[in-house]
Amino acid sequence: MRIAMVSEHASPLATIGDVDAGGQNVHVAALSAALVRAGHEVTVFTRRDSAELPVRVSVSDGYTVEHVDAGPPVAVPKDELLPHMAEFGEVLGRRWEDAGYDVAHAHFWMSGLAAVSAGLQTRVPVVQTFHALGTVKQRHQGRNDSSPAGRIAIEARLARTVNRVIATCSDEVTELLQAGAPSTQLRVVPCGVDLHHFTPEGRVALRAPVGRRLLVVGRLVERKGVADAIRALAQVPDAELVVAGGPAAEHLDGDSEAQRLRGVALRAGVGDRVVLLGRVSRAALPALIRSADVVVATPWYEPFGIVPLEAMACGRPVVASAVGGMLDSVLDGVTGILVPPKDPRALGQQLRALLDDDSRRAAMGAAGTVRARALYGWDRLAGQTLRVYDSVCAGEAWTLRSRVAVAADQEVVQ
Repeated sequence: MRIAMVSEHASPLATIGDVDAGGQNVHVAALSAALVRAGHEVTVFTRRDSAELPVRVSVSDGYTVEHVDAGPPVAVPKDELLPHMAEFGEVLGRRWEDAGYDVAHAHFWMSGLAAVSAGLQTRVPVVQTFHALGTVKQRHQGRNDSSPAGRIAIEARLARTVNRVIATCSDEVTELLQAGAPSTQLRVVPCGVDLHHFTPEGRVALRAPVGRRLLVVGRLVERKGVADAIRALAQVPDAELVVAGGPAAEHLDGDSEAQRLRGVALRAGVGDRVVLLGRVSRAALPALIRSADVVVATPWYEPFGIVPLEAMACGRPVVASAVGGMLDSVLDGVTGILVPPKDPRALGQQLRALLDDDSRRAAMGAAGTVRARALYGWDRLAGQTLRVYDSVCAGEAWTLRSRVAVAADQEVVQ
């Protein structure tokens, strides 16, 4: 099968940890590699954000990345990319002509807008993964939501237009049904974890010989709830909180969120027990996770959440917010503990109790590894994704309703 992946802002070649580079980049890269291992041909189409990038890059995992000229060849925040999606779709349409793609898989809503436009030109069916929904972002960020006007309406139309929607968790299915997505078009395939890279065995990063270590991994953005973990630390004596993510260590002093978090730590009286590492390479991440007694993932909302899977695969218990995909991946009381978001007091209580119980932590870590290996390996998830592709390649055709929906969206773009 020839597969066109469309990921307009999240290139699999990007440096993970930048403002707009995170779980989606990892997802697209890992899924593409797994599909290649299964014997399929994959090309990832992403927007050119540098004039120095070549048109095509062959990745060692076997897939190809093609850079699409849409808008200026410079880094543009993803929430400012919508005006360039019409051009993105036009370029895709030209590149897909006579290329023989069997299916396109769009990642994020703007990718879906471009992919549907190209699919209508070339009769290539489209599968959509949203990764995040505007309704959820608006609910949690309110006036701070920087999404373009029309996002929620476009996502609803896309969900009714594409051949299939792949949701990453049951919580997302609920949101999509409320937006009017046909239940018959929805499938659930979760995000995954690299089970060869993230393992309980292997090198362990250095740490202080005494005391406990709590670890947060993720981008330094407010919604990730790092400040809540810092405030919770005040209830957890003799423990350090290590935060991995954000810009490189030498640039942390110039990062506004890093400075805000340092201020939170000082006001909470734990400034001497909070360590901001800055960006940690993917190669070094498993050793860092293994060095932790507990991995903390407490975002205010989360479309899925890959870090808990990485921690579970490394045999470490997780304390996570009871939101999004973590409601599916973390078995409360078995592989970790779910806590309410934005509740440092409840978080601190659970962390303190868990750190005081060595046997419970060990049991949760072992159970997490079993669960990660049984359900979340990328080869398994690639097989599930291929079954979705097969279902849309069995002779489905675009309808006039699809054309009307896309035309309406193009008016928003233009």
